[in-house]
Formats: sequence, structure tokens, C-alpha cells
Amino acid sequence: MRTVGVEEELLLVDPETGDPQALSAAVLARAALDDAREETFEKELHGQQLEFATHPQADMAELGAEIVRCRKEAGRVAGEIGTAVVALATSPLPVSPSVNMGTRYQWMAEQFGLTTQEQLTCGCHIHVSVESDDEGTAVIDRIRPWLSVLSALSANSPFWHGQDTSYSSYRSRVWGRWPMAGPTSLFGSADEYHRRVAAMAATGVMRDKGMVYFDARLSERYPTVEVRVADVCLDAGTALLIAILVRGLVETAAREWRAGRDPLGHSVELLRLAAWRAARSGLEEDLLHPLSLRPEPAEDVVRSLLEHVGDALTDSGDADRAEQAVSVLLRDGNGARVQRQLLEATGSLNAVVAECVRRTQA
Repeated sequence: MRTVGVEEELLLVDPETGDPQALSAAVLARAALDDAREETFEKELHGQQLEFATHPQADMAELGAEIVRCRKEAGRVAGEIGTAVVALATSPLPVSPSVNMGTRYQWMAEQFGLTTQEQLTCGCHIHVSVESDDEGTAVIDRIRPWLSVLSALSANSPFWHGQDTSYSSYRSRVWGRWPMAGPTSLFGSADEYHRRVAAMAATGVMRDKGMVYFDARLSERYPTVEVRVADVCLDAGTALLIAILVRGLVETAAREWRAGRDPLGHSVELLRLAAWRAARSGLEEDLLHPLSLRPEPAEDVVRSLLEHVGDALTDSGDADRAEQAVSVLLRDGNGARVQRQLLEATGSLNAVVAECVRRTQA
């Protein structure tokens, strides 16, 4: 059974006003007093962010419980220094992001200027174990068309600096400003993957190979494929669903590779359009179907994803859990829909953040 790990980035906000607070250093210092949590939380690019990472898990119920536990621990530690954590992929309220100290982050600020300054965005990264770089590269080539559906499911960033962006996932549009981010063309082999990454690093535009921000990449630190397209999800259950689907995609792609099935040859240009459509529409309008790259109703496209990974989910025992979670998400909406409904009900972005703080801990 393939193991799965989840990394989530959370916003630090004022518990009363919802305004982002640059207190990550203080939160990490407080967390470091407890050895059991010392390696759970990490610094991110901006002082208004806090990241946690789960342990690799084969059992999805255990993974879901750990996501909930990490969120609660983050909330508790943050609360002890007077701040709060919230699972929002962008800040609904205006903010002046502050880049954290450190050689790497300061290099990024100097190299990329305003792009770095404006990257106060929170994502959810899923790591799934692979047997080798060869298998991992084959997986990356074969999951490319399906990643936009994950973006639509997880979309949780409709607001930016006090405005409704008209997007469901505006985070993904901001993230796309990095020159090394986005979908990739087919690699064909692990050797070609590593050759291209080395060529990118040799340009000097990136500080190192760890700055390859592909939608799906081979992890520099772990024997995993890392999928990086999802917004941080408002509800922990949605984060677990994304993890289940990513493992299903990885297993399905690996089986296709072993069976000698070629990946779909969609161009990067079309994959970018699919990603844009998912970011714009979320689950509210048509998406581009991964097989045809033609518009179809979002629910039909999501159901096609479930069908595509159906055998892998059945074999791992996750089929019923995924089906139930998808049904709930299609009925109740993703984080973007929930945020807009909260704004309509309250008329206040401050109230939106406050309710999302509560839901993050639920």
C-alpha cells in the first residue's frame, strides 16, 4: 500500500479582526518548547504563514485523524501567543505580507521582487510514495490531465485584498507567476526529468533544484511524487479527499505504465487552459474534461475522475469514503462557495474569516 503525507499551509490571523499577523516565528518558538511537535510545524515564505506536515500513512482514516490533530495543535499553540490559524488559501482581508528572514527567502525576495512579496498563498501538497524515479516520472507524465480537477475540488481562495476576484482559486493564479511553476510537457524517462531540472537550475533563475515548482514533481527529500495544485482546504475532510484521490491517481498511473499504456499527449498550452478553467469555475460551472479537454459539467468531470481511479480506490479500501466525500462536496460546495455564502449572509469579510477559523478547528 502506498503511503501518503500531507503538507498544509495555514494563515495566522488576529482572532478578533481576522487580519493576517506576521507571528510565525513566535508560534514556532512556542511549538519548539514541546519536543513532540518540534518537527511538525515549519516556517514558510511569509511571517503570516505556518506549515505542518503529517507522517506518511497507509491508512486513510489515520491520515485524516492526523490532519485534524495537526490543525488543532496549530490552533492551540497559536492561541497561546494570541493569534489564530485558518485554512484559507488567500487572505480575504487586505494585508502587507512580510517575507521571513533567512538566506533562501531573502534571495527570493531580491530575485523575484514583487512576485515574492505577493506570494502570501496557502496550498496543500500531497506526497505519495513511489518505488523509483522511473516509476515516479511515469506517474507524473500520466496524471497531468487530471490535476485541474483536484484544483477545482479544493478551490478555497475567492477573495484577494478585500475584493472578490471572480475566481474560485485565485491562489493558483498568483502561484502561477513563478517562472518555474505549472504543468509540464511529457518527460518520458527519469533521466530526461533530471536533465531538464538540472538545465533549469543552471540558468541561475532558480537558487537550486528545490525551487522547481511543477504541478507534480519528484520530491527532493523523499521517495515520493509530490502533487502541488491544491488550495489548502477549508475542511479537513476535503484535504483527506484530495489525498485519497492523489494516491488513486498515482497507483492508476503506475499500473498504466507497467501495462505499457502511453500517457495522453496533451500540450502544456491546453493543460494551462484546463488549469485556468478550474481556477475560475471551481465546481460552479463547466470544467475541461481531462480526456477530451472540452467543456463538460463539473459534476460529470469529477465523476469521471472517480471512475478513472475506481479500481485503485477499491483495492485500497477507499472507494466508499471517496464517493461519500465527493457527494458531500458537490452538494455543499468547496471552500470558495462557502466563503461567498458566508459573505452574503454576514456582509463582512471579518465575519467570513472568523467562521473559517472555527471550521479549521472542526
